Amino acid sequence: MKFIDKNTIKLDKVKTELDEVAFRFCSIVEKHTRYVIISGYVAILFGRSRATEDVDMFIQQIDKKQFDGLFKELKKNGFECITASMKPAFENLSEDIPIRFAVGKIFIPNMEVKFARKLVDVKSLTENLRVITSFGHVYVSYIEPQIAFKRVCLGSDKDLEDARHLEKVFEGKIDKEKIKNYQALFSR
Repeated sequence: MKFIDKNTIKLDKVKTELDEVAFRFCSIVEKHTRYVIISGYVAILFGRSRATEDVDMFIQQIDKKQFDGLFKELKKNGFECITASMKPAFENLSEDIPIRFAVGKIFIPNMEVKFARKLVDVKSLTENLRVITSFGHVYVSYIEPQIAFKRVCLGSDKDLEDARHLEKVFEGKIDKEKIKNYQALFSR
């Protein structure tokens, strides 16, 4: 792992099946709107060895026409929405209900998509890390809010281990005061 600048990381990594799905999906989403990957896949991307069924992401709120274009392009590229057809999928997102896409009819792994609504979520769409690999790039949330969210809001053994892993990988590169501030924000 090499920091190109404060917002860009070059990651030397062997591509996994999960990476293939996530990077391909994100390359399509990026044509239509901003996105950021959050939660467990962030730890997995940076070397944590554990299984996951999904990759969580926020996308910028878009209108129905933009969403329809995104939905159609995802379908054209082999991604099926496994939770709803196009119109109900947009309605779900608009009502803060996540939707999921998978390759064909294979439900695992899948991409869980949510509109970024809370200020901290919207902020993550522009304040994030670009992770560049030999097989493409993705945008992931800054590490500090990920650590805080996993500790305060999720708190399972798996999430606490993800937080510890990210702290170890990014030792000397993360702002511990920011983690405390995010923990206070998430505790409200």
